[in-house]
Amino acid sequence: MKILILGAGQVGGTLAENLANEANDITIIDSDGARLRELQDRLDIRTVQGKASYPTVLRQAGAADADMLIAVTSSDETNMVACQIASILFKTPTKISRVRASAYLARNELFGENGFPIDVMISPEHLVTRHITRLIEYPGALQVLEFSKGLARLVAIRATEGGPLVGHELSYLRSHMPRIDTRVAAIFRKDRAIMPQGDTVIEDGDEVFFIAGTDHIRSVMSELQPLVKNYKRIFICGGGNIGQRLAHTLENRYQVKLLERDHERCVMLSENLRKTVVLEGNAANKDILLEENIENTDVFCAVTNDDEANIMASLLAKRLGARKVFTLINNPDYVDLIQGGDIDVAISPQQTTIGSLLTHVRRGDVVNVHSLRRGAAEAIEAIAHGDHRSSKVVGKRLDEIPLPEGTTIGAIVRHNEVLIAHDHVRIQPDDHVILFLVDKTRVRDVEKLFQVGLTFF
Repeated sequence: MKILILGAGQVGGTLAENLANEANDITIIDSDGARLRELQDRLDIRTVQGKASYPTVLRQAGAADADMLIAVTSSDETNMVACQIASILFKTPTKISRVRASAYLARNELFGENGFPIDVMISPEHLVTRHITRLIEYPGALQVLEFSKGLARLVAIRATEGGPLVGHELSYLRSHMPRIDTRVAAIFRKDRAIMPQGDTVIEDGDEVFFIAGTDHIRSVMSELQPLVKNYKRIFICGGGNIGQRLAHTLENRYQVKLLERDHERCVMLSENLRKTVVLEGNAANKDILLEENIENTDVFCAVTNDDEANIMASLLAKRLGARKVFTLINNPDYVDLIQGGDIDVAISPQQTTIGSLLTHVRRGDVVNVHSLRRGAAEAIEAIAHGDHRSSKVVGKRLDEIPLPEGTTIGAIVRHNEVLIAHDHVRIQPDDHVILFLVDKTRVRDVEKLFQVGLTFF
């Protein structure tokens, strides 16, 4: 595919890296020449310096024959106008735009038939809020990913001594929980991927990815670590777009406190949030946290737009007794450094957003893509089309499908029913197949499996 990426920031750069590795023709536009040179030195891409919404710049970048335009500059207005220009002047088939401001997102008519011609809108704040909310719903999880409108979920969890399955072979799970069907898709041990077999022994500290129907997630989690009590008290540090959204999403089910240092923003938040207790102050102030009984807090979420402030506030909250600490980190280099110590979960907006963007770039009928382990692994939901003559997967038993190395099928969703992957299951037309790739470089091979041959037409 020929893809134009507007904006070479964290999201644009990470996206270019992901797509360039998959043999796409990538051109990236940005006004920052130094950043473009740095990307060009590392990646096999074209770069164009200039303002991303200018027609002349878009033409120079090859908009006239681009298959897709992905606008992820730091300006909503630039992104929206660029999509409009690409549509009017260049008839670009697919236009994806990042839109962050709730003032725009609240008005659906802006993006309807007569509004901005954006095919897919990505809101990082919305995606990050959903990500954090799921972690709060499943205490102890490192990542919770949804497939088939929430019918199936893939969960990453740290195996901990005291979990019934820890120290046992995977096959023990079936005899211990005969009524619950689940599949372990991958295990990461000291950052090394292990393809799970029945005789694989789960060790303390393993990062385990398993897939199950939504109703069974908690039961499987309780096998891998001692059951964590449900969270009740949530403390949010930072009242920006993410903090406000998160408080709004959680306030009817949890006791929520939100700390914001800007006075005017505090007034606005207290007027717009119904049950959240809004506090004014700095989270790096130990006295404020002690005054608000931080030692009784179940989850402390630091979601300001300053990485260093988030890290320092999180470390302080943990030292003062907060049970779990979630920290928003924009700089991807920090994520690996801090997760797993005093900070329980580091949340990267880039990785959360990248999955959403990749869904629309994948070939074949791919309806969900989740980027895992900072982009090294991937989970994909693909729909099987065609029949036994035109498709490489339809009509075949799972053990007959030539999956690329490091790829497992975790589950199939058929007519709103979740079927956990076992060798004897046959794939039928329109099945939603959920795959886990330990090695992301095999994505193209997986896509080819799900592409329909010419006999289908």
